[in-house]
Amino acid sequence: MFGITNTFRPFSDDIFRYDLKEPFKLQNGWLLWAGIGLFFALVSIVLTGAAMSFLNGETTQRETDSLVLLLPLIGSSNISTACLLGITGVLAPILEETVFRGFLMVSLTMWFSTPVSVLITAVVFAFAHLTPGEFPQLFVLGLALGFSYSQTRNLITPITIHAVWNSGVILLLTVLQLQGYDIKELLQAS
Repeated sequence: MFGITNTFRPFSDDIFRYDLKEPFKLQNGWLLWAGIGLFFALVSIVLTGAAMSFLNGETTQRETDSLVLLLPLIGSSNISTACLLGITGVLAPILEETVFRGFLMVSLTMWFSTPVSVLITAVVFAFAHLTPGEFPQLFVLGLALGFSYSQTRNLITPITIHAVWNSGVILLLTVLQLQGYDIKELLQAS
């Protein structure tokens, strides 16, 4: 009887832990591990992009990728940029990290080891964005988000990484567009 019902035990009380205390604690400081995760994500995504470009030879068309779809909003007005930052830089990270790391990854740890749960969650995270051309980079970002959450057990950590990443991309593209660059052409070349 215990073997059957044990898998249905309730989640721990800290499943959705948002804790701003001790941001730089080596063992599980949320801001320290957000910085480590962001650095890992940045390096890994750049290397993944370079490897994909090398393996593919030529770049594939990115007409359906998320950034290309957002181009009309980027830098078109202060209001559209602020709304885009609010949605992609605040709301999306909170929602996605609560679903993917706070619920899915934690649920998977009931049946799989933490590394396997991080891996599965990263795959689901990448597929959920529905952008095949960005799958490798999103998968690597998902790994960084999962690793940081497994280290701290604090959703603030992956939310911070995700928010800084999304906001950084939008702000960089906005600045480039305001400087006169054709950001669609830049994205096609990447």
